[in-house]
Amino acid sequence: MSEINTNQSYVASGDAKNNNYLLPLTAMTTLFFLWGFITVLNDVLIPRLKAVFDLSYTEAMLVQFCFFSAYFIVSLPAGAFLKRFGYKNGVLTGLVVAAGGCLLFYPAVVVHEYWLFLTALFVLASGITVLQVSANPYVAALGPEKTASSRLNLAQALNSLGTTVGPAVGGMLLFGAGASMATDAASADSVKVPYLMLAGALLLIAAVFAFLKLPTIEAHTEEGDCKARGHKLTEAPHLVMGVVAIFCYVGAEVAIGSFLVNYFAEPSIAGMEEHTAAKYISYYWGGAMVGRFIGSAALQKVAPSKALMFNAIAIIALLLLTMSTDGKLAMFAVLAVGLFNSIMFPTIFSIAIEGLGSLTSKGSGWLCLAIVGGALVPLVQGFVADNAGIQISFIVPMVCYIFIAWYGLNVVSLYKQWQQKVEN
Repeated sequence: MSEINTNQSYVASGDAKNNNYLLPLTAMTTLFFLWGFITVLNDVLIPRLKAVFDLSYTEAMLVQFCFFSAYFIVSLPAGAFLKRFGYKNGVLTGLVVAAGGCLLFYPAVVVHEYWLFLTALFVLASGITVLQVSANPYVAALGPEKTASSRLNLAQALNSLGTTVGPAVGGMLLFGAGASMATDAASADSVKVPYLMLAGALLLIAAVFAFLKLPTIEAHTEEGDCKARGHKLTEAPHLVMGVVAIFCYVGAEVAIGSFLVNYFAEPSIAGMEEHTAAKYISYYWGGAMVGRFIGSAALQKVAPSKALMFNAIAIIALLLLTMSTDGKLAMFAVLAVGLFNSIMFPTIFSIAIEGLGSLTSKGSGWLCLAIVGGALVPLVQGFVADNAGIQISFIVPMVCYIFIAWYGLNVVSLYKQWQQKVEN
């Protein structure tokens, strides 16, 4: 971010001037695509398991609850692991654990117990959590600090590509080309092959990373930053408020996406059949992908804090529009939220960990911990929808974006508070 400049160079061991970050950056961005692809498979897996085990909607939502709970439980231990063993070992561990979760789907199908599927999902999500805690700060550090947000937005654009193509590929693998859910719901056998394929891909990528030489980020080690010693993360207000901002962002994004099908089915909005409404969700996630590519270029020149505030205000306006109108205008207003969501996660992440030095890995764990918002905010919106109506319920994510706009407005002064503590 242009207003925040510690003049601290994030360099790898070796010759910093001749260091080429292209290969490690390319390798790391493939992980962003991978965990985006895996995460959205839940959207296809939920109806499959609901039909197979004759679940209620509440029981089916345990899939998302178990998945996002892993972020809350695993993030802090993952941050401590990275601090001790480094980012590369964190990536390898995350890939192997995620592969183990995928392999657990095979006995889950054989035993035919729902709790075992949930266990497999938790283990899989635990591996994804370790990957996120590892990859986000590492990508932010692979180059000049002032362009960290730009690099993270580029990597997150690949993540959005995974979330865009994942449901289509997953639907084809789980239900088959042209197969209906009703006629193919009696067995969970089709779950085995996709997740065994994912396990193989994860282990293959782990093998590649094991032989890949990744630069060590000295600024994220105790030796690389003496100024951060003796300080606690609770003393870094830009990180603490960043944790709340990540909670709000992930919760709001997941909540809006979860309600789109039902919202578009409302007679006053579009009156669509569910299978038709579901197709429009790709515009929501696709908008985020396009926005991240645009954001990656724009953040080379625009201060991340200003971009964050602008996008949050735009989303607040769109949510007000969708709550106060009806028909196609309300429909496309809420779909456009995806475009402005685009830069938020990587931008909040990069500015929240800025200047943490040797505390960066632990700070990354705190931020990934906040992803549990994806399990809790949708529940709050559901409660409001049940009692006040689905259209009014969008006030819940709107409150989240109001906080994000406040964070974008105030993060520079919050960072300066931290900088003064470190220097003193």
